[in-house]
Amino acid sequence: MRSKHLRIENRTRPSRAICGLTCSVVLMLSAAAVDAGQRPNVVVLLADDLGYKDIGCYDGPVKTPTLDALAAGGVRFTDFYSGAAVCSPSRATTLTGRQHLRCGIYSWINDWEQNSHLLTREVTLAEVLKDHGYETVHLGKWHLGMPTSRKPNKPTPADHGFDYWFGMANGAHPSHKDPVNFLRNGKPVGKMKGYSCQIVIDEAISWLDNKRDPEKPFFLNVWFHEPHAPLAAPDEIVAPYGELKNPAAIYSGTIDNTDRAIARLLKKLQQVDAPENTLIVYSSDNGSYRADRVGNLRGTKGSNFEGGIRVPGIFYWPGTITNGHVEHQPAGLVDLLPTVCGLLGIDKPHGVHLDGSDLSPLLTGRANNFARHQPLFWNLPASGPAIAIRDGNYSLVG
Repeated sequence: MRSKHLRIENRTRPSRAICGLTCSVVLMLSAAAVDAGQRPNVVVLLADDLGYKDIGCYDGPVKTPTLDALAAGGVRFTDFYSGAAVCSPSRATTLTGRQHLRCGIYSWINDWEQNSHLLTREVTLAEVLKDHGYETVHLGKWHLGMPTSRKPNKPTPADHGFDYWFGMANGAHPSHKDPVNFLRNGKPVGKMKGYSCQIVIDEAISWLDNKRDPEKPFFLNVWFHEPHAPLAAPDEIVAPYGELKNPAAIYSGTIDNTDRAIARLLKKLQQVDAPENTLIVYSSDNGSYRADRVGNLRGTKGSNFEGGIRVPGIFYWPGTITNGHVEHQPAGLVDLLPTVCGLLGIDKPHGVHLDGSDLSPLLTGRANNFARHQPLFWNLPASGPAIAIRDGNYSLVG
């Protein structure tokens, strides 16, 4: 287990020379702590098309005890936003802390027809953490550009800072059940038995058991396919939500199944390291395509009205992040990269303009120290409306 704290006590008033020496020692010890890999593990859990009013702790209809427990033990945001109203742009913003138009992504990506992809010049969260000694792993949906026979020169997750990756260009095919299009470090895996969310967690557990370097912290970037269509979940999980062929019941079943998969991952993480050494973040890439799962918000997926971009936002890190706090300050996935840097005490990418702000004061009981340096904003040319801005309690949509 890695120690997180250094404590130096001095009960007498020191001389100026001793103060200088003490400061030097503290700096050297801090540097040594970083070199020894004492930073916390980082786990990002991202749902696909999950609505603001889907999961239990947001008064949704789906039973999600695992996510509810994370919210109860950490900080839950009431006004949390995706990076964009659709998949690819939101994921670009999530990884970079920058508006997706800066990153070369203007809408969702069809690799067979489009050259667009996350530009390799962009600095991702994986690259930032890798530079600080982390092992970096991406698992699940990517949708930021992937090579095809028609577009062979697109980068892969390995070109964006991930040491190991297991996933696919876009959605699970033919559905969440028994998908055939997973890749492991670029090589096709073939048909896999089971449901996508459980398969992704199987891979995470396998990596933790067999490939992890116990001397290094790790970054697990877990991007689920659920509840994006086409849908599939086990009958016994779907049944409590309605008829087995009811799309709403299956939709709920995929979320319930994902919550169970996350429970398996958390159990393994507790075996690997103490909860106090792992930061966990949960959210969704955009709002739901189902109007009944966005609450009373206007719009759905693809819209820059609230229903298309407001999503759950949960941060959990026992001993560091405030326990059981509900935060009303507007925030979003654009803030993820600067917030992780702030919580870990590492520098943001040098010379890069970040559109997101560091939320760590809001997460650690220092709300008076938080100041957003620019309003939250969304600019998706294909969306209706195309532009939205939120600054405090005010929104501008056009």
